[in-house]
Amino acid sequence: MLKVLNQSNSAANHFLFEMRHIDTQKDRAKFRNNLRRLGAVMAYEISRTLKYAKTTVTTPLDTMEVELLAEQPVLISILRAALPFSDGFVEMFDQADVGFVGAYRKGGGEEIVVNFEYMATPSLDGRVVIVVDPMLATGKSAVESIDHLLNNGKPSHIHIAAAVAAPEGIDYLSRMLKVEHTIWTGALDEKLNSKSYIVPGLGDAGDLCFGPKL
Repeated sequence: MLKVLNQSNSAANHFLFEMRHIDTQKDRAKFRNNLRRLGAVMAYEISRTLKYAKTTVTTPLDTMEVELLAEQPVLISILRAALPFSDGFVEMFDQADVGFVGAYRKGGGEEIVVNFEYMATPSLDGRVVIVVDPMLATGKSAVESIDHLLNNGKPSHIHIAAAVAAPEGIDYLSRMLKVEHTIWTGALDEKLNSKSYIVPGLGDAGDLCFGPKL
């Protein structure tokens, strides 16, 4: 299942516009803040699909029944670019367990290799898991990360959250993932270029958040 936020009008389109704009990108703090705000909007949209249970709240005047999350999700942040994005999810799911994965790609085109170096998560068995990574390009980092995550238990459902995605990455995830999943993205862009960057995209989200790396 695929959910694309900018197929409906919302303030999320403004965040994406500023994140893409070559002049606005010069302000790292603004880029990080827009990525965080987009994460909060996407977390809200995902929250509408989760299971809820009735509970009673006591007000100063009476009691009433309300629907609250039956169980908190597990948030998984793929380092490093996902950190501001996942802050928006943590803001929305402020009682959730949070895990971290260190995975990054080297090379481009058909030569891409994913390096997996770190994982810290709670048990994922039977849990709803939200994997947060702002750029879904080839999909290889996401698949590699999820394959490792499954060593810590089989989730009941995985939500994969991206700010921008390419059709090639969506297709790769749909073919390779063998667990129940939903892909969420702020925008579904046109294609990947020869270096496997999303076009029109926004560039390297990690560099825009934190500066270039060696």
